[in-house]
Amino acid sequence: MWQRVAAAGWRTLLAVGLVCGIGLLPWLTHTDPAHTVLKARSAEREPTPEVLADIRQQLGIDGGPLHVLTGWLGGLVRGDAGQSWISGADVLPDVTRALGASLLLMGVALLVAVLTAGLICARTLRLGARRRLGGRRAGGSLSAVLASLPEFLVASVLATVVGVQLGWLPALGWYGPQWTVLPALALGLPAGAVLGRLLDDLLPGAFGEPWALAAAARGLTGRSVARQAVRRCVPALLPNLGLFVVGLTGGAVAVEQVFDIPGLGRTTLQAALAQDLPVLQAGTLALVLLAALATGATRVAARLLTGPALRDGALSSLHRPAPPAGGVLPLLYGAVLLAVVGAGLARDPLALDTGQRLRAPSPDHPFGTDALGRDLLARVGHGALDTLLLAAAISAAALLVGVLLGLLPRVSAPLVDTVNALPPVLVALLVTAVAGSGAATPALAVGAVAWAPLAAHTSSLLRQERATLHITASKGLGAGRVHLLRHELLPAVVPPVLRHALLRLPGVALALASLGFLGLGAQPPSPEWGLLLAENQPYAERAPWAVLAPAAVLALLGALAVSAAGGLRQPVLRRRSRAVTEGVDGAERRSAAATEKEPAGAR
Repeated sequence: MWQRVAAAGWRTLLAVGLVCGIGLLPWLTHTDPAHTVLKARSAEREPTPEVLADIRQQLGIDGGPLHVLTGWLGGLVRGDAGQSWISGADVLPDVTRALGASLLLMGVALLVAVLTAGLICARTLRLGARRRLGGRRAGGSLSAVLASLPEFLVASVLATVVGVQLGWLPALGWYGPQWTVLPALALGLPAGAVLGRLLDDLLPGAFGEPWALAAAARGLTGRSVARQAVRRCVPALLPNLGLFVVGLTGGAVAVEQVFDIPGLGRTTLQAALAQDLPVLQAGTLALVLLAALATGATRVAARLLTGPALRDGALSSLHRPAPPAGGVLPLLYGAVLLAVVGAGLARDPLALDTGQRLRAPSPDHPFGTDALGRDLLARVGHGALDTLLLAAAISAAALLVGVLLGLLPRVSAPLVDTVNALPPVLVALLVTAVAGSGAATPALAVGAVAWAPLAAHTSSLLRQERATLHITASKGLGAGRVHLLRHELLPAVVPPVLRHALLRLPGVALALASLGFLGLGAQPPSPEWGLLLAENQPYAERAPWAVLAPAAVLALLGALAVSAAGGLRQPVLRRRSRAVTEGVDGAERRSAAATEKEPAGAR
């Protein structure tokens, strides 16, 4: 009982700390808010100390931090989130409208993500229902490409091709249901690819559980078994589904920028860049409340789906220790990526040649040139040092922190719930509002939240693994906590989390690229990949190679990560699938023999 009380107190303390941090933004900011308001409202006035002091008094920030915090919290109690420092209008109505637009976009994008995940897992479900998993190859090039494509790039391509050139759907604005299709596709396809890969990783284990063998022996249809296998695997994915909900709402700022959608992400971005802190405070608080609701809903759904099995220790393990990765595809993708980076490092990324602007790929410039005549291969190769190495370092640190905190769910669960409310873009906005934009902003923002999905995945798997029959048996035989952790729990939990971390490596690189695309990270003439995409995106119609070159390398990174993650489980699947087939066939033979031996009157 006291453990639950301590966990609730820890969760409450974190929530209070986050809300207080949001309320203290005007006091924490590195710039004087009075200068921001004076520049926006009366740029011709002289910023004398008297004028600035008068503005601070009008804003209610002339006192200390306690005065600022109590004033903001008191306004929230009255339903008043303050007035915009730029326009002077009430903040709450504008933020509510922006939240409504983002929630609608999130709902449609989540539907697209679920459908995409279903398509990715369709072959596994079909083969599992037929008990032929042995011939299935882990991984998929389509899911790798989808998972590694930047959302803003997908949005730009859809807006240009489908919206402008073909005219099938509207590309700009937010006026009705038709305007939600293209941005929802841009958000839902990459998210669905990641979700589908995670589900595809769990399904073979579900098809090998005793209930699936018994169902097949009793003659249940493959469709029914496949449906129950999905239900069995969904609870382990629900924490990450909550992350997708928040990410598709607050992290959609780049897509909202491309499609000119007045959503919450775009509103908070504009507020942070303009130092309009009341709008930023209200937008951040809305995301915190949304994350709390999503997290609570996923936790309740997981308990409802799993039932009393968690309490009674009646589950089977979905995971087995996996051997090292193998296969040719990871080596091939890695060799191609190293060759591209090596060839680019041998060239000068800053050499200008205005006579070679936007040239198509040629022997002299294999990737073409950009708007200033710079060699794109050189810029992609040198940008890898800024993007790939940083993404790999952040992913490794996130894996370590995620596993360690995931093993302590009572400590990490409130932290995960808190971090879930802060997509990388929003963290970057808060860092920018407090400390200003810089080269370290993307790394700080992405690193601060990259561990949360891995910790949530670890805790979810650990909770289910502790409820398995073999853990119950090991405890009955006298196994201690250290033995269970070292020989049973870690070998079952770490491999799938490692595969998850590999799948998220392109996502970390994409997050860094997205922040560069939004102007929150590296500045020109840096060859960082996100900045390359942002610089060349206006020329996508005239010179598509300028955008496709960095996007293709990101897709290659995604293919490498997905194929390497698939190689971690491929040999195990072959052995397990043979065991599944043999077990089901044996069960069917035993069932048939028992039926033949039954007395005629008992039939």
